[in-house]
Amino acid sequence: MDNKELWDKALVDIELEVSKANFSTWFKNTHIIKQEAGTVSVSVQNEFVRDWLSNKYHSTVLRVLRNISSDVRGVEYVITKNDRGDKSAPVIKKDVFSPFSPELPLQDTYIGKEDGLNPRYIFDSFIIGPFNELAHAAAQAVQKKPGIMYNPLFIYGSTGYGKTHLIQALGNGLKKQNPGKKIQYVSSEKFSIDYVTSLGNNRVNEFKEKYRKYDVLIMDDIQFLVGKDKTQEELFHLYNALYENNKQIIFSSDKHPNYINGLEDRLKSRFGSGMIVEITMPEYESRLAILREKMKQQQVIIPDEIVQYIAETIQSSIRELEGTLNLVVCQAQLKNKTLSLNEVKTLIKNNAKPTKPVSIKDVVKTVTTFYNIDERVIYEKTRRKEVVKPRQVLMYILREDFNISYPLIGQKLGGRDHTTVIHSCEKIKVDIKTDMLLVQEIEQIRALF
Repeated sequence: MDNKELWDKALVDIELEVSKANFSTWFKNTHIIKQEAGTVSVSVQNEFVRDWLSNKYHSTVLRVLRNISSDVRGVEYVITKNDRGDKSAPVIKKDVFSPFSPELPLQDTYIGKEDGLNPRYIFDSFIIGPFNELAHAAAQAVQKKPGIMYNPLFIYGSTGYGKTHLIQALGNGLKKQNPGKKIQYVSSEKFSIDYVTSLGNNRVNEFKEKYRKYDVLIMDDIQFLVGKDKTQEELFHLYNALYENNKQIIFSSDKHPNYINGLEDRLKSRFGSGMIVEITMPEYESRLAILREKMKQQQVIIPDEIVQYIAETIQSSIRELEGTLNLVVCQAQLKNKTLSLNEVKTLIKNNAKPTKPVSIKDVVKTVTTFYNIDERVIYEKTRRKEVVKPRQVLMYILREDFNISYPLIGQKLGGRDHTTVIHSCEKIKVDIKTDMLLVQEIEQIRALF
């Protein structure tokens, strides 16, 4: 595969994993200048971009390239004056970063070939707050008694909340604690590909033997098995084999397994036999702590008012939080000065994700689909229990998330009086203080927009 084709394919995958702002900042004007002895040389414009790619995105870049081409063994970032991507000789600085350089040990730059674990994901760098303390405690309990305590462990939450960090930290902790045990981290997509490939090559027995030998199996993003019935069946049998031999099983997903439409009931039943725990959106204090930890890791200093503003403004995910911090640091370095608060506000505004317009009809459809009821019953004058709760949740979300007036909500939902809407919203506000299942349902619905 030639340089351009390889890098074009890699950029498509990388763009799916990083924020728009980070992708534009760090990967613009990069290209592959050569492939030699398994090492891919990526051209970058300056030292700052080189250092950020090597320190923050190296594992991602390497993993993506290796998924595309199994011949890739390493990546180096080369500073060149030529940004056109042609084959003329680049001007290379002597301090080129390479995964083989003594400054960064080989084990710190590679995702483990044998176990799929990233050595940078450890408990020491995992920020604990009210949003994830239960999940963290469950992971710690599993580390102390793998195969006995909380088996399986199922962690769920929206994208960018730190699920992968936590389950990989648990894998690395178990690996360090039990050097002789076979531990494997795998995405559900990779598991599915392995299975389909084994079918095509008539090597299903080898596939079964491979996965049944593990003492700890960590599977990420289980929701991607939806629609893959044969793979789900194989996972069911694998689960039984591991569980019966006291092997620890760990799963993650973007939602509670009971709300993953298309996932087999027998798998949901197995997941529910252990511990299912949620990671929610980090609150302000946790976001602030996460930013300060990232600054410590990166050895950068940013004025408190700016750090506080980022923590207040970026609420979508930890990934976006880190991306915004990187963006601010990058701009400060490029301008060779500390940015003012107004400059940071403008920077965040200009790089914010465009908001997708959502209509009341869209919200109705999302809520009724979630609760598996007919959209039309929402507008009817019925007091059936299976309709009343979804309607109240719908009114609450329209008011709280979209700031729609009480009269308009009542008008659009069957011509109801605004006092009925107020009562529904107040009831949900009271219920979410004590009903954790309702809280989870509302968070799951919000994640669908």
